[in-house]
Amino acid sequence: MPANNPLTNKLRQPLSFDTQLQSFPMKFHTTWGLFSPREVDEGSRLLLDHVDIADNADCFDLGCGYGVLGITLAKMAPNGTTIMADKDFVAVDYANENAKLNRANNAKAILSNGMEQLKDEKFDVIVSNIPAKVGNEMLTIFLQDALHHLKPNGQFYVVTINGLRQFMKRNFNETFGNYKKHKQGKNYTVASAKKLS
Repeated sequence: MPANNPLTNKLRQPLSFDTQLQSFPMKFHTTWGLFSPREVDEGSRLLLDHVDIADNADCFDLGCGYGVLGITLAKMAPNGTTIMADKDFVAVDYANENAKLNRANNAKAILSNGMEQLKDEKFDVIVSNIPAKVGNEMLTIFLQDALHHLKPNGQFYVVTINGLRQFMKRNFNETFGNYKKHKQGKNYTVASAKKLS
């Protein structure tokens, strides 16, 4: 049983904030221990500003956290289906709660290390806010799995810290045969690659 301490009891309470993403008013419940729990991070906002998406797109949010990217994509593509995945069960619980909270009925979160739990699903758009310390091996798996799970002409959008920009360019070109830089901000870069066949 956790200690009954007024400070820790307060810290255990879920956090909540309101924001606007792609013209949608949104509300998120989060908790300490999840990425950027008090506000939508700068990288996610930058990525959402540069995603080109049809209203019937099927989307996948890789490493969804509490659901910022995936839920916004689900709102932008109400006639498609969005799957969000995270290896943290707490993040998955919050992402599903936030999908309900924001009436994104076409979005659901699953517990998965990368795309391991997917079967033969194919997507028009895959997005990821790549963690700075993801490691080369896991990133290689992400890229190969994204290529496999994209429909022809589907796009994999990432936002990374600027320090990973050249690494992503090289690896997108090696895996997909193409690379497009959409925006380089002060701290983050948004880039994508397209599945050409």
